[in-house]
Amino acid sequence: MNLSDFDFDLPADRIAQFPLPDRAASRMMVIDRSKNTIRHSVARRLPEELSKDDLLVLNDSRVFPARLRGEAVGGRPLEALFVRPLGKGEWVLLLKPARRVRRGSLVRFESAGLEGETVRPAGEGEWIVRFPEGEAIESALERAGEVPLPPYIRRKPVEEDRTRYQTVFAREKGSIAAPTAGLHFTEALLRDLGARGVAAARLTLHVGPGTFRPIRADRIESHRFEAEFYRVPEETAAAIRRAREKGGRVVAVGTTVVRTLEGAAAEGRTVRAGSGWTDLFIRPPYEPKVVDALLTNFHLPRSTLFVLVAAFAGLERMKSAYRAAVEAGYRFYSYGDCTLIV
Repeated sequence: MNLSDFDFDLPADRIAQFPLPDRAASRMMVIDRSKNTIRHSVARRLPEELSKDDLLVLNDSRVFPARLRGEAVGGRPLEALFVRPLGKGEWVLLLKPARRVRRGSLVRFESAGLEGETVRPAGEGEWIVRFPEGEAIESALERAGEVPLPPYIRRKPVEEDRTRYQTVFAREKGSIAAPTAGLHFTEALLRDLGARGVAAARLTLHVGPGTFRPIRADRIESHRFEAEFYRVPEETAAAIRRAREKGGRVVAVGTTVVRTLEGAAAEGRTVRAGSGWTDLFIRPPYEPKVVDALLTNFHLPRSTLFVLVAAFAGLERMKSAYRAAVEAGYRFYSYGDCTLIV
């Protein structure tokens, strides 16, 4: 399929710049595939849309303050996103602008008290940077790093972002971007879901640059997804088996959960427990092996995320739904509203 097939008009003012005061007050568009209907609701009414024995699967990855501003050799400004540690003092950094560094360049982040040396390129805009072994990189980031808000949020992070750009169930540190479908949940909403008989299970997928890499190929089949680390606990695999036995649905909270579950699919529409790296790029045509329903935010045109929801629910249905969302004033992207696809 052509990348242009996944384009749609999105006015810039539809991209949410701040979260709502109440997480669960976000609007929720309910897209029913079997009835071919669209309804309008709010996130706190999610329990009314689900049934006893349904299973919510949540991504418990935690965002860390991964962005530092520093300088390259010669004092030229440089922005770095600390993607992941490799061990022995080495980290993968996404540098901007990457053209300002060469192999063996020194990069300095005065606010965090860090200085490293570039070792070798590691991908599009990424470099492996070596810091002195024993340097407390993670504590330096916690102290001086910025919340890594996406570039579509056209403002500097504020203190509120440290809590609001984080799900209430986050616990496994490792993401450079929030699994944003989970941002609509509050502790009260999770209790309401439990009271209705909707169980919840967790897995981990650490969101890396791959989720947000633009598709540059004209044909989406040519796009290669950068691998991200995942873990499916045995208790989550068991919860999915129980849901299947009871006739409940597996409801993925976010595209990261979809990619993890579909990548770990096993017989009987269940999953294998375990951990590893997934580069699964879900695109049309696609028949889900595990996931029955999906709660997700509104995504940007031509993005891998919009391609995934088009694969899950149908391209024309999703383009029609997004047109309706724009007309109705829904808020898009990380701090925006959500869709429930059933």
